[in-house]
Amino acid sequence: MARWRINLIVLWFGNFLVMGGMTMIVPFLPLYIQEMGIHDPKQVATWAGVIFAGNFVTSFLFQPIWGGLADRYGRKVMLLRSGFGMAIVMTLMGLAFTPWHLFLLRMLNGVISGFVPAAVALMSASTPKDRMGVAMGTLQSGGVAGSILGPLFGGVLAEWIGFRPIFYITGGLLFVASLLAAFLVKDTFDAARAQKQPSKSILSSFKELSQIKQLPSLYSVTFVIQFAILSSMPLIPLFVQELHGSGELLAFYAGLVGSVTGFSNMIASPLLGRLGDKLGSQRVLAISLIGAALAFIPQAMVHNIWQLFASRFLLGVFMGGLLPSVQTLIRKFTPDGMESRSYSFNSSALSLGNMMGPVIGGAVSGWIGIRGIFIVASVLLILNALWVRRSLYGGQRSSPGDRKALS
Repeated sequence: MARWRINLIVLWFGNFLVMGGMTMIVPFLPLYIQEMGIHDPKQVATWAGVIFAGNFVTSFLFQPIWGGLADRYGRKVMLLRSGFGMAIVMTLMGLAFTPWHLFLLRMLNGVISGFVPAAVALMSASTPKDRMGVAMGTLQSGGVAGSILGPLFGGVLAEWIGFRPIFYITGGLLFVASLLAAFLVKDTFDAARAQKQPSKSILSSFKELSQIKQLPSLYSVTFVIQFAILSSMPLIPLFVQELHGSGELLAFYAGLVGSVTGFSNMIASPLLGRLGDKLGSQRVLAISLIGAALAFIPQAMVHNIWQLFASRFLLGVFMGGLLPSVQTLIRKFTPDGMESRSYSFNSSALSLGNMMGPVIGGAVSGWIGIRGIFIVASVLLILNALWVRRSLYGGQRSSPGDRKALS
């Protein structure tokens, strides 16, 4: 088997476990807080929100630091640092006895995180250029699958074995995934060459990369994707209740609507990544941005659960073409030797979208409702598409297929 394929299989498994571990606490987090002695509903809700968001706050701040070190000392080193570190922190979460313990551990987890951007940077360096799209799409499907199945596994295991053992199991699996990466993943990183390059600060690296007009617009796609999806996500159960009523199977339908976007995303990502290898990543990105923008509009007009289900499924299909195309194009426009830093800034944009989406969506929903949020998301994606179209036109280092797509 080709070396890049072995890397892809191992890193897919790692991405699945990392994202699954991040999201599997969602179903039982409030219950875990109650087990720690907090019973006031408002305090439980506040702690749950703060604890869940803590990981994204520190991740946003520290990703560029790890990206810079990866470009200097190697992507695999950063991959293993993050994998083994998160395995330890995840295990310690099972030993937390107060919400403060859990909050600080989630913050620490965000500090040492970086497995996913390191995996993306490593794959971008080891994959043949004509297979980049399918590799990025397949790698993303691992993270998406973990995000989808993490809450499901977390809920099932919480009923079966209790809360604390889940963290021990997850930590053990992350440790195994990191061991597999240590022995099976091969990096093409040239340490001697990297050491000869002058050291750059985070700020100077960002200034240098931001001068390449294509990169800020690509980072904006990642931010807008997460912002658009998560701005309405906390309100989906209430919207389902509005459409379905308070009858039986309400929780089931809410979960179904919430996860269907991820399922279609997981299916579409490798397919659209392969299409990007043939037609050009810029073309797939443009079509996916417009398609996702249009897919938000029917959600504002639905009258029953199944209409919402169908439109959310369609949204996931177009979302599946966004991040793989962004990741492929980031590598295309990033100068050699700065790949990890470039991907780390993209990861920070993702974390920022994860933080701001639910906060702003919840704040404005009282004025415009969830239907209005869907329309706002559509408008943001259309504006983002126009910016991306303008910035990528005639960009340097584009492939013949991508130049053809822009003409």
